[in-house]
Amino acid sequence: MRDADYKEVIKNKTDPEIQPDDLLSISVSSLNPESNVLFNNGVLQTVGSTSSAVATPRTSDGYLVNTDGTINFPVLGKVTVAGLTKDQVTEKLTLEIKKSVKNPIVNIRLINFKVTIVGEVARPSTFNVPSERINLIEALGLAGDLTAYGKRNNILVVREKDGTRSTFRINLESKDVFNSPVFYLQQNDIVYVEPVKSRIQQTNGVTFYLPFVSLVLTIVTALIVFTK
Repeated sequence: MRDADYKEVIKNKTDPEIQPDDLLSISVSSLNPESNVLFNNGVLQTVGSTSSAVATPRTSDGYLVNTDGTINFPVLGKVTVAGLTKDQVTEKLTLEIKKSVKNPIVNIRLINFKVTIVGEVARPSTFNVPSERINLIEALGLAGDLTAYGKRNNILVVREKDGTRSTFRINLESKDVFNSPVFYLQQNDIVYVEPVKSRIQQTNGVTFYLPFVSLVLTIVTALIVFTK
């Protein structure tokens, strides 16, 4: 197989950090059915005819990260999770639960990982990301790519973190796009694709003539009515 034309070590790929208002699905399983019930909101699902059991949380349930960065977890009470990655929270909860349960298995999913793509794209919308990981190119692909009027060399990414809103500019026409600190999007990021100047001028022209078009249509309609 032919060697790649270009290789580069990826240095800007980071795991998403949990933020306030994130919704987490957390399940705990062990060989102790009673403990499973305690740590899973009282919902128990027995596996086969063995004595082991796995607790499954209700699908409508989730642990909302409070504004102070904590979740209210059964038995443990308030647990700080904001600013941590999913793996870090998994390790943290596992260590705490181990004090009461032998060999617990903790599984965590971020239920409401989403990014919003607006502006000059084919399908502007807010997109849920089940994989909890997405880069800018993939996100623009979900939105149907840029329109012919999208400004590719000045994409705006808005990110809120730790109570601070930051903005970043990305040039899709530069190879440095892959090294941008926001090439890998975080949950709740907003991507805005600006229109090129010709699009703005075109829109302004249409807006300018709309009142005149409306007036002409009104006059024509009136003439038709009175001439009948």
